Amino acid sequence: MATGQEGSIEGRIPPGQHLTDRFPVLHAGGVQHVDNHDWTLRLSGLVSAERTVTWEQLMYLPAEEILCDIHCVTGWTKLDTRWRGVRVPALLEGSELLPDTTFAVIHAEEGWTTSLPVEELFHPDVLIAYEYEGRSLAAEHGGPVRLLVPRLYFWKSAKWLSGIEFVAEDRPGYWESSGYHPLGDPWLEQRYS
Repeated sequence: MATGQEGSIEGRIPPGQHLTDRFPVLHAGGVQHVDNHDWTLRLSGLVSAERTVTWEQLMYLPAEEILCDIHCVTGWTKLDTRWRGVRVPALLEGSELLPDTTFAVIHAEEGWTTSLPVEELFHPDVLIAYEYEGRSLAAEHGGPVRLLVPRLYFWKSAKWLSGIEFVAEDRPGYWESSGYHPLGDPWLEQRYS
């Protein structure tokens, strides 16, 4: 599935953004180094059955590849990035969200969190990503596994993913608690609340 239009740039750069051909490395705190075989993802909260997904189980799930543009709140946009990973519904196979679920708290290493409305987490371009440009995701870019939410500013694409907790109401994460917008739509320039 492609969300970008490879080659053409018309209409693909949100307001206030500039193009880069690099992939800048920005994050709060230090780079986390998690071995693939030690990595787990905890699915918890308002689900019919909580579970923990291991690296081996993740690799067994159906993989998807997408081509998308990514946009950082600091102002850069990178076009035509290729990612491989698993869609969130595949992780929940055999479990259902409970009726009161409206948000997901995304957990990452070192206690870092962000939040997303559930409909954003289940959007077709969202991946639990473990490859970038045909290679294993490097630690500085969130490897071994990060969330990829290309429709929103890139702080929502949590690096070093460790859990998804389904909840009844929004629980602002690290950047949202520091004044960043609760959603972060680059086309609406939702940088700050």
